[in-house]
Amino acid sequence: MNPDRFPVHGAGLGLRRSFIDAAAERAPQAVDFWEIAPENWIGVGGRFGRLLRSLTERFPFVCHGLSLSIGSPAPLDRAFVERIRDFLDVHGIRAYSEHLSYCSDDGHLYDLMPIPFTEEAVHHVVARVREVQDILGRRIALENVSYYAAPGQEMAEIDFLNAVLSEADCDLLLDVNNIYVNSINHGYDPLAFLEALPGERVVYAHIAGHYAEAPDLRVDTHGADVIDPVWNLLEHAYRRFGIFPTLLERDFNIPPLAELAGEVAEIARLQARHQGVERRAHG
Repeated sequence: MNPDRFPVHGAGLGLRRSFIDAAAERAPQAVDFWEIAPENWIGVGGRFGRLLRSLTERFPFVCHGLSLSIGSPAPLDRAFVERIRDFLDVHGIRAYSEHLSYCSDDGHLYDLMPIPFTEEAVHHVVARVREVQDILGRRIALENVSYYAAPGQEMAEIDFLNAVLSEADCDLLLDVNNIYVNSINHGYDPLAFLEALPGERVVYAHIAGHYAEAPDLRVDTHGADVIDPVWNLLEHAYRRFGIFPTLLERDFNIPPLAELAGEVAEIARLQARHQGVERRAHG
């Protein structure tokens, strides 16, 4: 995997308002890049707006959207996409990603709903991705999402995901935790799923914690520390595809920034270890 093709490098962290003051005053050395949801920041002024601007001027940023609703049956909100474009340009955002799901029809549903795994849905999503990319004037990345039901399923999840990525010619935001969560909830082999992904489309990855509701049910909360099986899956991804930028997500039960930086540093340690393995292999 050619590192020059990545929009950012190293280990990242999702920026949250609860610790933005600390990040702006002294960003942790372990954090190489930051991620924000543009919907949470578009039009924000005052102190928070100034803090964000001070950070985007100093550090690499990527954006991970919440409400593009790429699989929605409703018409694409072109005005919203134009606002996203302007925000990305103003802040020099390196990459824009969204969920391969939908969250709206006549109105917003405030949750990420599963797109039916069907050929018809593939064509629907592909057309919308192409329209979004035309408006933005840039490629987007789609994230493999966690889901808890598969209504009207005609294809395997991996086949649906790969078909959308290939036909839309867009990139992949690889969420390692979502693979693990889905493998438990839907009873498949996470390594086989990972092996079947198009590694050349990965622009960066997410890793996060989740909640164990039952032995056969995991809930993707981003509210806990990353567990060993998820770290192991990330290591397997590095072995399979090479080292790619990887970002820690934490949305609930958010600890102090210094504690989060420790988990980000663990990403960096894994990357450094696999970098050493790659160098020895090529040497």
